[in-house]
Amino acid sequence: MTLTLFLLGVLVAALLLALAWAFRTPKDSAGLETFASTLEGIARAHVEFLPQIRQALAKEDDEFLSRAGANPLRRRLRKERRRVALSYLKALHADFEGLLRMAKVIAVLSPELGIGQELERMRLTVTFLWQYRMVQLAFFVGYAPLPEMAALSNFMSGLSVRVGAGLKAMGERAALAGG
Repeated sequence: MTLTLFLLGVLVAALLLALAWAFRTPKDSAGLETFASTLEGIARAHVEFLPQIRQALAKEDDEFLSRAGANPLRRRLRKERRRVALSYLKALHADFEGLLRMAKVIAVLSPELGIGQELERMRLTVTFLWQYRMVQLAFFVGYAPLPEMAALSNFMSGLSVRVGAGLKAMGERAALAGG
């Protein structure tokens, strides 16, 4: 009987501790701030790496090697630089997929989401995918689409800022509702 009473007391104490922990107020919103800074990092990364991609796709080195008669080196350089640019393009696509997933989570958690915002998200998805495929196709036919890559990078930066703003607004609403 005493062992049963003791175990019941331990169980009640554990449940009370769990209840107290569940109702505690978080000290700070470090999780939201960390994610928001990650979104800002995504936006900045595309803009920061774009000059290197532009330099890699610039025609000056190609023209110099052509004039120097170093055609094997020119072909290898072109191939390597195209590979780097396609890697950058793949990274843009992966970041877009991550932002799209986050936008879907925000949409699910936002009670006032309307059909207009869903249509806007769909329009942005179609726009990105269209631009992405056109840039990818341009690379495969041998064209270096610098302005299109810059536009795609700027599109991604703008999208990450918008998702970050939505996340911040959602966090502010949650803080007001909780406090």
